[in-house]
Amino acid sequence: MYFEAELKGRKYKVDVTEHRTSWKVSLQPEGKDWVHYDISKNDYKFAEEYVSFLFEGKSFLIDVLGKDTEYTVFTRNSFRNIKIFNDEMLLHESLKKGGGFGGDEELKAGMPGKIIEIFVKPGDIVKANKPLLIMEAMKMENEMRSSRDVRVKEILCKQGDSVETGAVLIKFEEPKE
Repeated sequence: MYFEAELKGRKYKVDVTEHRTSWKVSLQPEGKDWVHYDISKNDYKFAEEYVSFLFEGKSFLIDVLGKDTEYTVFTRNSFRNIKIFNDEMLLHESLKKGGGFGGDEELKAGMPGKIIEIFVKPGDIVKANKPLLIMEAMKMENEMRSSRDVRVKEILCKQGDSVETGAVLIKFEEPKE
């Protein structure tokens, strides 16, 4: 299982693979190399709503509460707030921001998909958080919205187009009052 996490403003890539007798947990802090750990299934217990395990000779008790991308983890006598993003959540976060892979001057596809419907045309002034288009990705229709007030400068896709990650879909300019 692959996901990305954010703890205290630091981002991590995490990959967990289950084997017959252990879990291989790989972590990559942003800008650093991967670090790999093996956790024995013999040193793991799931009880009620928490997990207990031994790691490098130390005992850990972990309790997790949350949903969507926001989680609170209790471990080592303190609470930590962690954002966790699997592939689907990464897409949703990107779409909530009007296409997280683009700047304020353009909307880019956060992942491969198909353009289902376009709601704007060149010259339109679009208010913040208003829909721009619907893109189907991962078998879901996702509404992409404007992150701020903009004027549509150019539309670089059309209904039915298949687009790749990072493709520029719409270019914006400052709205003129």
